[in-house]
Amino acid sequence: MTKADIFEKVQAGIGLTKKESAEMVEAVFSIMKNTLESGENLKISGFGSFIVKQKADRRGRNPQTGEAITIKARSILTFKPSTLLKQAINGMTE
Repeated sequence: MTKADIFEKVQAGIGLTKKESAEMVEAVFSIMKNTLESGENLKISGFGSFIVKQKADRRGRNPQTGEAITIKARSILTFKPSTLLKQAINGMTE
């Protein structure tokens, strides 16, 4: 599914124009992106949690030369689905 598909689903479900549904979805994505960029976690009830984790510097090795290198610290984004989402995906909803 693409963003355009999401725009169309919102348009069909709510009855907004294509432009309005695109603006609404883009606004939601923008809020989510800004929240995660600031280092905050994002929890959507019934869907899951986006968690920003910090990885420290670590030692690594260049596979071509075997030279030891330092891999810089960075932030990573993980997603943990909610129990409801897991059940829905596995067809266990009531």
